[in-house]
Amino acid sequence: MKVFISGGCGQVGSHVAELFMERGDKVLVVDNFDTGRRLHLPDEDNNLTFVEGSIADKPLIDKLFAEFKPDIVVHTAVSYKDPEDWYSDCLTNAAGGAALIRASIDNNVKRFIYFQTALCYGIDPVESPITLNHPILPDNSSYSISKTPTEQYLKLSGLDYVSFRLANVVGPRNVSGPVPIFYERLKAGKKCFVTEARRDFVFVKDLAKNVIKAADGSGKGEYNFSSGTDVPIIELYDAMVKAMRINVYPEPDVRPLGDDDVASILIDPSKTFEDFGDIEFTPLETIVAEAIAYFDEYGVYGGYTHLKHEEAKDEAK
Repeated sequence: MKVFISGGCGQVGSHVAELFMERGDKVLVVDNFDTGRRLHLPDEDNNLTFVEGSIADKPLIDKLFAEFKPDIVVHTAVSYKDPEDWYSDCLTNAAGGAALIRASIDNNVKRFIYFQTALCYGIDPVESPITLNHPILPDNSSYSISKTPTEQYLKLSGLDYVSFRLANVVGPRNVSGPVPIFYERLKAGKKCFVTEARRDFVFVKDLAKNVIKAADGSGKGEYNFSSGTDVPIIELYDAMVKAMRINVYPEPDVRPLGDDDVASILIDPSKTFEDFGDIEFTPLETIVAEAIAYFDEYGVYGGYTHLKHEEAKDEAK
């Protein structure tokens, strides 16, 4: 099988690429290193071809597809690190996604796998857990607005596709959200803050295993990828303090939710379980331990959030 992976040096893309290469599939990775790291993939592997570039570069994408002729496209590339950079988000997330879909149509790709954010349901959902029938209300951030057109273009395209609407994906190679931020601040002896929010944290390797299932034919259409259970952010914080073996508990600053935050976005994974089988989700303690082992070896890169600039600056103090 020949697999094209956009954003293949990022957290999700690199774990997926490793699984394909391990079983002997030929993998072509494109990444511009906006948030990915080249060290996540081997320098030399007979099953890997690496190209540095942007998926918004349509001539490049058309050339690569025409030459490589992929059977499967796994589209993980995404722009998100600056919540005020709407142009870059649209260029990568919307135009880049459209370029990949058009190239897939023109080159008879058998299946296209995409990753949508659960924020597509909005920050004030009308049901909990959120089912796939919930209205799409992405106007809460540049990230969620710009991620949504690719899923809509997939519906229009006639391609065979799977779109995973994701809970919070964490683990090794994580560059966004609370895990790298907590690690960096705890390591430096800085005070952390937590909100009163709850989140569903799922392990990146659990997701990657199910991407392989999707590539092999499981599922069709949209799916909520979630454990179906959310936990308080403070529970994640406490798990990190314990795993980092910090003797004196560093009391966090507990804050109310900000205007652009949400108490919980708990999505319903029942269709995923029906079509992909029972998923054994990795416990939070194991997820945290693997993430910390990665940060200990390679350091923290990123620490991005979807927070507005005023809040992000306050967090960095």
